[in-house]
Amino acid sequence: MAEYTPMIKQYLTIKADYKDAFLFFRLGDFYEMFFEDAVKASQVLEITLTSREGGIDERIPMCGVPYHAASGYIEQLVNHGYKVAICEQTEDPRQAKGVVKREVVQLITPGTVMEGKALLEKENNFLASISTFPEGVYGFALTDLTTGENRVSLLSGNFEEVIGEIYANGVKEVVVQSDFEDELKKSIVERCNVTISYENNNTINEEFSKLVNHLDDERLVQSFGRLFHYLNKTQKRSLAHLQPVRLYNVNQYMKIDIYSKRNLELTETIRSKGKKGSLLWLLDQTVTAMGGRLLKQWIDRPLLNRDEIDARLNMVQTFIDQYFERLELRDLLKEVYDLERLAGRVAYGNVNARDLLQLKKSLEQLPSIYKIVSELKHPYAEDLSKRMDLCDALTDLLQRSIKESPPLSVKEGDIIKDGFNETLDQYRDASRNGKTWIAALEKQERERTGIKSLKIGYNRIFGYYIEVTRANLNLLPEGLYERKQTLANAERFITPELKEKETLILEAEEKIVQLEYDIFIDIREQVKGYIPRLQTLAKVISELDVLQCFATISEERHYCRPIFSSNKLFLKDGRHPVVEKVMQAQEYVPNDCLLEEGRKLLLITGPNMSGKSTYMRQIALTAILAQIGCFVPASEAVLPIYDQVFTRIGAADDLISGQSTFMVEMLEAKNAIVNATSNSLLLFDEIGRGTSTYDGMALAQAIIEYIHEHISAHTLFSTHYHELTDLEAELPNLVNVHVSAIEENDNVVFLHKIKEGAADKSYGIHVAQLAELPTILINRARDILDKLEQNNSQDYVPNDTTKKQNANVQLSFFEESKISYGNENKSLSNKDRAILDGIKEIDILGLTPLDAINKLYEIQKQLKG
Repeated sequence: MAEYTPMIKQYLTIKADYKDAFLFFRLGDFYEMFFEDAVKASQVLEITLTSREGGIDERIPMCGVPYHAASGYIEQLVNHGYKVAICEQTEDPRQAKGVVKREVVQLITPGTVMEGKALLEKENNFLASISTFPEGVYGFALTDLTTGENRVSLLSGNFEEVIGEIYANGVKEVVVQSDFEDELKKSIVERCNVTISYENNNTINEEFSKLVNHLDDERLVQSFGRLFHYLNKTQKRSLAHLQPVRLYNVNQYMKIDIYSKRNLELTETIRSKGKKGSLLWLLDQTVTAMGGRLLKQWIDRPLLNRDEIDARLNMVQTFIDQYFERLELRDLLKEVYDLERLAGRVAYGNVNARDLLQLKKSLEQLPSIYKIVSELKHPYAEDLSKRMDLCDALTDLLQRSIKESPPLSVKEGDIIKDGFNETLDQYRDASRNGKTWIAALEKQERERTGIKSLKIGYNRIFGYYIEVTRANLNLLPEGLYERKQTLANAERFITPELKEKETLILEAEEKIVQLEYDIFIDIREQVKGYIPRLQTLAKVISELDVLQCFATISEERHYCRPIFSSNKLFLKDGRHPVVEKVMQAQEYVPNDCLLEEGRKLLLITGPNMSGKSTYMRQIALTAILAQIGCFVPASEAVLPIYDQVFTRIGAADDLISGQSTFMVEMLEAKNAIVNATSNSLLLFDEIGRGTSTYDGMALAQAIIEYIHEHISAHTLFSTHYHELTDLEAELPNLVNVHVSAIEENDNVVFLHKIKEGAADKSYGIHVAQLAELPTILINRARDILDKLEQNNSQDYVPNDTTKKQNANVQLSFFEESKISYGNENKSLSNKDRAILDGIKEIDILGLTPLDAINKLYEIQKQLKG
């Protein structure tokens, strides 16, 4: 019976341990893939699928990528969410008996990438693990292998909190135990688009005890243990740059759930999923990669501690006041490279001489940075300057050792400066003098023989030689040189003296390359000892960068310093920071806002496109800006410190989970209502619009009443249900406001200004007119609206009578006995009644403008027919 060849057997044995990864199997100068790996990789990478014999009757599918170009292909696979196991030859093929030994030396996954385009310089690349404990507690651990950052937390009772942490930290890969609940895994993958990996080992050992020995809860230790064992198993190399695990408590920060972060577009926009147009895009005036990453972390985690917030604001004010010092600091910070990731590369062993040159240039900026910060005379600045380790000895080492323009490879030589190592200097002297001697010898031999074309050359096979063209051979004295090689047009010769010098030169050059490599490795090991100090320094630089960034943006955009109160929000001339920037030359219309005792819930009415949603969002963004320690877009700002922000703004069908727009709307509303406290900020935009008119209106009113009576949080609630404005008379903490608009010559002009009181019209038809729907359609809509308003002027009364109405009753748009069409009143025929029944079934709010036109056209055809 046919069986696989020994090499294929070896491949299958190794592949069995890496079933969820592409196995890059080293064969000579290629990484090869076989069987299903080959078929799938050829499709993803768009490379040729071939086949080879493997000992059985059928040929085995195969594809491969060149060893020297493998990194690009690996990056493509990882960017698609796949894992790649790198399998190398671990013995010299010339000494192997049978199949060359091979083993996996590294598993590269979305959460363990160390280099390449997949790493964005201003974003962390977090790998997370989730552990389950009794009573619904989840252990959540994070690591960024590129920077060595480690965090761990216990999340209680609600898996939504876990989802929120995965989303907030931009996690690429999640490690769980093998029996982790399938429904939870499905939720993670579908909602957060991450790769799932497995690790059952979470026990503490000596190797990582120093990272967790300060943690006093065994659950925290086990949570990070799962992550550490996964890293150790997959990376198979030094993890010396991993920092002590930092315990964080989500209750120490403002909570912003996953829905609200998306709705408010804190770090990415809803439409493009990109940074441009987000709050992060607006704020990012950082000039270092480390500062950019910290800025994103601060946006994701606004502070609750007033002293910490004030400390940041004080430092921002100091930077605003010290304008020239801030500009000088920005220029210096621009010369600081990514210390965190450089330290990671040093520990990982893949740092090169150019990386160390970047480290040296960064360290050279520190004395000037220290001088500026230490002279700011501010407590926060004093603390930062005390934590700023200048690493003088390391700077000196790198200045003395590394050349200014080293090659990329560390095995080619030309890395170490003259004068750093005595032995290296001796070899270089021998090499340089030897070559000088050869140049002198060539000149000497030309003069002695009279052959001006005589030259001394070199190749790897024969070494140094004297070459004389055939035309000049007759000029050579007999026996002067020893013949070495005959060419078509010349002869090559050697002399004992030349061979002796060759030996000296070649030995010196070979020793130079090896010695430079050894010296470089020694320097790298010395740098490794500085990793903890470099990581501490990186944190200081990051904070400085973000704080100067806040000062820069606050000054440029004319933001004001917020004042904090116990339970009052007052904004004068408040603006939406991102919209204001996008509008640029256009004048942004600022608005005031007041929320306080007796005025906790604003019911906002007004037309579409008038700015209701923008107004609501700007209140939330202002609160977030204040609590991350930045000035805010207003001329005056008094704010409470909110514990949570919830939003229900806009919605779209969740096609993956099969949830409708209305279901998404209700889930987001439920999340806010269940979790909000009296210290929270709630934003609700058009609640109830996804269902029938009475259903939606009833739900909207019930939600308003529940928030008013049971939560008493600061709330902004926009609606098109004008009937709800009557609630102001019943609910003492509710106040009507509206976005104003004026009509001129049958056209509407939106003023984008918030005013007290309720709006009197929705101007929906005017919006349709702005969208340039056909004039005949607009006119017909006006006719219909007039009749509807006449017929239904007394339909809604928001009191106990309304609450007692049958829940199944739908809004009656037409009288049962008559229908107004054109300029006549006609009794309803069976045909007309059928058409009317069809109209009643139309979900008007669910129609697009084009659908509405098509539907009107169909109805018109039916009536004419």
